[in-house]
Amino acid sequence: MTQRFAIRGQTLAFKADPFEVAPEDAISFDSDGCVVVAAGRIEAVAPAHEVIARNPSLPVIHYADHLIMAGFVDAHIHYPQTGIIASYGTQLLEWLETYTFPEELKFADPAYADQIAELFLNELLRNGTTTASVYCTVHPQSVEAIFMASKKRGLRMAAGKSMMDRNAPPGLRDTAQSGYDESEALIHRWHGRDRLTYVVTPRFSATSSDAQMTAMGALWRANPTTLMQTHIAETQAEIAWIRHLFPTARDYLDTYERVGLIGPGANFGHAIHLEPREVDRLRATGSGISHCPTSNVFMGSGLFDLEALRQGTQPIPVGLGTDVGGGSSFSMLATLRAAYEIAQLRGNSLHPIRAFWLATVGSARLMRLEKLIGNLAPGHDADLVVLDLKSTPVIAQRMARATSISDALFVQMILGDDRAIAATYANGQLVHRRSAGPGLVHGSPSVAG
Repeated sequence: MTQRFAIRGQTLAFKADPFEVAPEDAISFDSDGCVVVAAGRIEAVAPAHEVIARNPSLPVIHYADHLIMAGFVDAHIHYPQTGIIASYGTQLLEWLETYTFPEELKFADPAYADQIAELFLNELLRNGTTTASVYCTVHPQSVEAIFMASKKRGLRMAAGKSMMDRNAPPGLRDTAQSGYDESEALIHRWHGRDRLTYVVTPRFSATSSDAQMTAMGALWRANPTTLMQTHIAETQAEIAWIRHLFPTARDYLDTYERVGLIGPGANFGHAIHLEPREVDRLRATGSGISHCPTSNVFMGSGLFDLEALRQGTQPIPVGLGTDVGGGSSFSMLATLRAAYEIAQLRGNSLHPIRAFWLATVGSARLMRLEKLIGNLAPGHDADLVVLDLKSTPVIAQRMARATSISDALFVQMILGDDRAIAATYANGQLVHRRSAGPGLVHGSPSVAG
């Protein structure tokens, strides 16, 4: 593909946080806009007629009746669980023992890790997700596999080796020292290379001793530009177990806080059953939460209180995660639908503009990447998704009644799936294009000058 070109269609960008202003005032929408891409970055976002008039010879890829926006950012996902997605019948702790740990043992084999990494990234791109915060297994080769596959595709990806030295099968345990040393070696090899970010990754407090938790805090302090990801307060049974394992801790968050695993760049998954002190400390320290609605429903974990956590003068950063394989879909559209349904069950209504913001800017901000990805803005990486707004007959007939961009977005998040992803671009390169098929031929891309 040429180094400089434009993508034409309907364009959607965010100019403010829709939780802080009226949602409609938070967006810039153009029914016929262009995104100018140069050397992998967004050069400009402007009305199509202006771009074409100023650049008469610029190649233009025209997605008629499609919506162009920033690629989705998945704030919480486990690539080693790709093979066990949609496994029946248990809640969190039993699910780990029954499905997760046996599958993760297979990643001692580098060839298996390579195979699943390829499948995983293909699924992300097929669903319009261009960046994710990825949990790997305890095996360093699992990290090597996902970073190598991401580098090959030119993706901006974040990942880290899980660290566990107790309450896991022997083949999935490291030690406080080996976990530190292996993670540090991976940081030196991968962090900041190309478009890759390392994430310090304690699985959760239950699988790490006090010594290992202390070592992970030291590792993050020694490498402050990395991120940190873990789990917290997903189920009541888990919380009770943490109380038993850490009898002197004030609460679940304190198991992380007292070793320094808190603050900007900290990404706590789930956070459904938080205590008031935990909420206050997350706010005060700038720590973030990844909301994983499909997983919370599938696992029966509980109903995340998005409205409460995003309120106030100091809202907690929140992004969206699919949490595959506890989550039931790679699709961020399906994740948005589940987030809407959970909000409804809590007596709130998640506006579609707020939902799409969470899946892009919100997740990017949580990962300290909001200056690079998550929005259509000059200088940002050209990581883009092109949504076919009429991807199925049912959606097409409903879109004929849509009266606003908010309405159109709501239709996509309630009815859309991977068929809505017409194309995905990463670093200005086309990395996924949906094959045309019956009912899927609307707005096929064409090049125009």
